[in-house]
Amino acid sequence: MPPKIPLPPRGATANPDSRFAAWRRESEDDGWPAGEAPPPLRTVVEVDTSRTVISYNQSPDLCFDRSVNPYRGCEHGCIYCYARPSHAWLGLSPGLDFETRLFHKPDVAAQLEAELAARRYRPATLLLGANTDPYQPIERGLKLTRQVLEVLADCRHPVAITTKSALVLRDLDLLALMAEQRLAAVLVSVTTLDRELARRLEPRAAAPQRRLEVIAALAGAGIPVGVLVAPVIPGLTDADLERILERAAAAGATRAGTALIRLPNELGGLFDDWLRTHYPQRAEKVLSLIRQCRDGQLTDARFGARMTGAGPVADLLAQRFRLTTRRLGLAGRMDPQDHGWGLDTRRFRAPRPGGIQLDLFDDR
Repeated sequence: MPPKIPLPPRGATANPDSRFAAWRRESEDDGWPAGEAPPPLRTVVEVDTSRTVISYNQSPDLCFDRSVNPYRGCEHGCIYCYARPSHAWLGLSPGLDFETRLFHKPDVAAQLEAELAARRYRPATLLLGANTDPYQPIERGLKLTRQVLEVLADCRHPVAITTKSALVLRDLDLLALMAEQRLAAVLVSVTTLDRELARRLEPRAAAPQRRLEVIAALAGAGIPVGVLVAPVIPGLTDADLERILERAAAAGATRAGTALIRLPNELGGLFDDWLRTHYPQRAEKVLSLIRQCRDGQLTDARFGARMTGAGPVADLLAQRFRLTTRRLGLAGRMDPQDHGWGLDTRRFRAPRPGGIQLDLFDDR
């Protein structure tokens, strides 16, 4: 049955059924004492059998048109993660299943190499971390993100990474080498500077101070690095907006981005339950402020509005971000025409997977 109590260090407080399931489970009070709390949930990792690894999009809200995600689900357990509802397509819950039932693509490097080798392929900045964090805890052992970077480095393909993990520093050697050729950039997500709030909001991600140290280490290695203040949750995390930008700039960030919290599908109920469990006295205020930004709803899927919201509250948040980035000399939201921080696509050379005959006059 869906648990009704928080299970630290997990993020979700419930495990609602997939919206595509033919059945539903409901908890019922039978009058017996609740007894002891259930045992801690353990992470289960399964194989993702997808036949392609590059995902393409045509969204006008995004500054990239392609991405690779070595993992489905994310052990960081961020309650606000917009990727949670995607677990329903697997017949699993966007709640606790999303952070404990994970899928990996063991042949992600080989598949990526084959797709980059296709004659019809044309290079553009590829994003790692568009859906789930490529440096979540299981990456430490599986090293799939490392394998992806090795393929991209070998064929000189530009990549941008978004993460909230210090594990990205493991790959400084590859990233620094690629950055010298204008082929790599990293965006570090910092949601709040409040350690206690972060522990509940994103329980298995790096602590806020550690992420600022990651920004400093990346900048020190010559890797273009920015900060992503996202999601901004009005009434909960927005008070830290200016301080995050200031501390990130001091650490060496040169760019900044932001996005308002989005709560599509099951995520609205999950976030509501999390709020009432951890911050019951603030729940109504936070939900009210989100609705004021979303035309009375908890989410808005319309292009042009889903990332920023609308109305006085959203406008004020946007103004605060704009004025602070201007004061600090941080470049604002990446423009689609900037192709991911001006990363160089002209250096690309298609890989030659095993079994593919070389061209007669190939000089690579």
